[in-house]
Amino acid sequence: MTLSVNATTDSGQDQKNKSFSFSVTKDKRKSPLHVHSEIGALKTVMLKRPGGEIEHLIPDYLERLLFDDIPYLPAIQKEHDFFADSLRKRGVEVVYLENLAMEAIHSREVRMRFIEDIIKESCTESDYIQQSIKEYLMSLSPRELIHQVMKGMLKAEVNPSAKALDLHAEYPFCLDPMPNLYFTRDPAAVIGNGISINRMDRTARQRETLFMDYIINHHPRFTSHDIPVWFNRDREHSLEGGDILVLNKDVVAIGISDRTSRKAIEEIARSLFSRQGHVQKVVAIEIPKTRAFMHLDTVFTMVDHDKFTIHPGIQKPDGKMDIYIIEPEEEGDIRITHRDDLFGVLKDVLHLKDLVLIPCGGGDPIAAAREQWNDGSNTLAIAPGVVVTYDRNYISNETLRSNGIEVIEILSSELARGRGGPRCMSMPLYREDILPRH
Repeated sequence: MTLSVNATTDSGQDQKNKSFSFSVTKDKRKSPLHVHSEIGALKTVMLKRPGGEIEHLIPDYLERLLFDDIPYLPAIQKEHDFFADSLRKRGVEVVYLENLAMEAIHSREVRMRFIEDIIKESCTESDYIQQSIKEYLMSLSPRELIHQVMKGMLKAEVNPSAKALDLHAEYPFCLDPMPNLYFTRDPAAVIGNGISINRMDRTARQRETLFMDYIINHHPRFTSHDIPVWFNRDREHSLEGGDILVLNKDVVAIGISDRTSRKAIEEIARSLFSRQGHVQKVVAIEIPKTRAFMHLDTVFTMVDHDKFTIHPGIQKPDGKMDIYIIEPEEEGDIRITHRDDLFGVLKDVLHLKDLVLIPCGGGDPIAAAREQWNDGSNTLAIAPGVVVTYDRNYISNETLRSNGIEVIEILSSELARGRGGPRCMSMPLYREDILPRH
């Protein structure tokens, strides 16, 4: 069975008149989800093209919506299209979150439940406003509905008189926009042949995980398979995909960060050990809890079998870090071992004789700080030793090349304003397995 996927703008116009399709034929792929490494050849990736939600960013509410600046929509779309085309040129199938979501709610019954969930999680105070939103959204087509929910809704769009009944009449939105959606890495993460549908830490992003929840449970690409969910969005403790790195079949690294808690790491570790079958170690790496070091992948990524990028600022002056190796024991218990040497831990858990930590900005403290702010360490590996990076991080890119890494640069003037790089903007669904080196 083949379903058509059209990349569209919020107005419904075809992006460059391109049409894409994906196959869900069982005999070619036993599962539509398959990620056992960070560097296996990328075959299918999910992106979200920036849309009308970007134009609902205004200075008064930037902090609420987790932005530092306002990107220019036509330019950020052009840059994002360049990113998507760069992946396609390397044989990667690109599917779009907005299209998968639209196809997942094709049934009227599912669409009604989706609208009710969106309204319930949007914290609108007035029953009258909620009913007005519900009636309006149900009048839309699935495509119009998804774009409307993503870009947010002004109170005046629903009912001009609703403002008089609102307890916070000065606030213009009855549904907040979701400008962070183009960072598809965070709401969910594929681990093995299953998925973690995450509990996002910040209120502004918590509704984002609803899209993946509905896609997994209602889209024909996924419903024909028994896909395990390792961690769900209804959990108490926060876990975000930018902190999850699948190092190989046996080892997953997870950042203890500003957005991911220790409790959530313990929960998903127990789930993986008891249900996944392959994972034998979860390596929890603590990083400074700052806006600049939002997730582990903003300061540390894997680029080859034995090579990693790193921002030196995450290490203590003596080079040490707090690292916890979590392993399963009998009867569902776990064992936690504390280590402080990242280099040594990686060698041990990956069974490497040696490895290379490639410093952001070439190790220069000024260049490293500047380029890390623009995601110099946030690389997307599309094959062993082949990465996609932002063109603006020229010192980090040259450092990668000097260490034998092929670097594919993409445009980044507007994309970088959201504080996320190529890895943040991509959710791998399928990677080829890699053969161990001997």
